[in-house]
Formats: sequence, structure tokens, C-alpha cells
Amino acid sequence: MKCILAAASAILAIVTASPAAAALAVGNPAPDFSAPGAQAGTITTVHLAELLKKGPVVIYFFPSAFTDPAESHDFAAEIDKFRAAGASVIGMSRDSVDTLARFSLQECAGKYPVASASESIVNAFDVNDGAMFNTRTTYVIAPSGKIAFVHDDDDSSGHASSALAFVEAMTK
Repeated sequence: MKCILAAASAILAIVTASPAAAALAVGNPAPDFSAPGAQAGTITTVHLAELLKKGPVVIYFFPSAFTDPAESHDFAAEIDKFRAAGASVIGMSRDSVDTLARFSLQECAGKYPVASASESIVNAFDVNDGAMFNTRTTYVIAPSGKIAFVHDDDDSSGHASSALAFVEAMTK
């Protein structure tokens, strides 16, 4: 009986455990990547190094397309302000490119690319939740390639506004 209770306790601890805090620290170099994606339903490839040549890059990782699109709506609503501050925006999840092509049209209004994050990208950015999804983490990467800002919170509200405030302050 004690063995059964001990095993049940161990299983319960594993099932209810929160994932470890994710996210790379400010000042760390951002892992460079190229990833297949879509913008406005058109298939494209996203290259971090190429985008950094134009200015800061905001990358927001989200768990899965169509599950909580409010964050993507927020980034789409503020895209003109991000661009005015010289920043590019990329949404990333582990979804297939076909799914992201639909998502880019329906939830991002075609205003910025969304890319398919491979396991290596997810691990490199420390956003692996251990359950085949990503943590909800937003990074601002400076043109130098270093992480300048991190917003790591499962609550989707505030990711776009906090990243925008940071980017606008960067350019002043």
C-alpha cells in the first residue's frame, strides 16, 4: 500500500508540476535561425540575421495557432507603431506552415510573418514547455543580435504592449 501511495504521489507531482522558468536572459546572444513561415497566406522563409540588419526584431513565441489569438491580434493592431520604431515582428509556434498560412490571414491580418519553430529553435530560445508546445515568451532582439528584452508570461495580454514600449524607448 505504501508503494502505491508513493507512486501515486510521484505521478501527481510530475503531472501538476509547473514548467521551469523559461527564457534566455537579457544580454544573451539570440540564436540565429531561418524558418519556414507565412505572411498574408503566402509561404516565406524568415531569417533572423536578415531582419536584424533593418533594426530590432520582436519574436513572440505562442503555444499553438488558433488557441488564443488575442496576442496575435494585439501585435497586428500595433504593427504600424512597431514599424515606426524600426522594428520587425515575427510570431512563432510549432504549427505546420499550412496552418500558419491560414493563421497569418485570419488572426494576424497578414501584417507580419509567422514562422514554424523547429524543436532546435524552441530549445535554443529556451521556450520548450516539454509538452510539444512553446511557452508564451516575447523577446526583443537588438540589431547587435543580443536579447534586449524578455516578457515571459502565460497570460497573453501585455506581450505586445510591453514589447512596443520597450522598442519605442530603444529608439529615443
